[in-house]
Amino acid sequence: MTSTTKATADLGRGYAQALATRLRAVPALAWIAAAVGGFLGSVPLGLMMQYGNPKPLIALALPMMYGLPGPDLLAGWVIHQFHGVALAVMYVAAVQWEPLTEYPRTLRGAVVLAVVVGAVSTVLLSVLLMPLWLGAVGYPFTPAFPDLTMPEKLWSILGHVIYALPATVGYALVMRR
Repeated sequence: MTSTTKATADLGRGYAQALATRLRAVPALAWIAAAVGGFLGSVPLGLMMQYGNPKPLIALALPMMYGLPGPDLLAGWVIHQFHGVALAVMYVAAVQWEPLTEYPRTLRGAVVLAVVVGAVSTVLLSVLLMPLWLGAVGYPFTPAFPDLTMPEKLWSILGHVIYALPATVGYALVMRR
């Protein structure tokens, strides 16, 4: 290994260790508040998906993504709620990145980050990932890739912002203490 490669590896290891230290320093209550917020925020988003979309996303698309037969509304809701909690936990991990650590602790920062999370999750999940995944599992209503259908994507951004608010605000309220 060259000295430059070793120095780069050491630098990367140092950043990883610093992040691991910050993640361990996050109080358990902050993780729980974000996870509960993600669960609660997933409910209105799921209702928007279930009743605002003519295609059976919750009942058919989500179960199919995990190899389950559908339509199965209960399985779809369980998967959807799991996704909400998982994304909220990823949010807590993401805001431990050094430039962001103080900003998400304020209510203003939490609201701004909810909008950012809503937009980014729509682009990554709804526009890019979902069409590929749904096509791979044979979902009969698979959208084109990338899925830029309007006004549905604006509706998706709104739903994801509504989803993110309880998670980001819950985290901020606990971390303000």
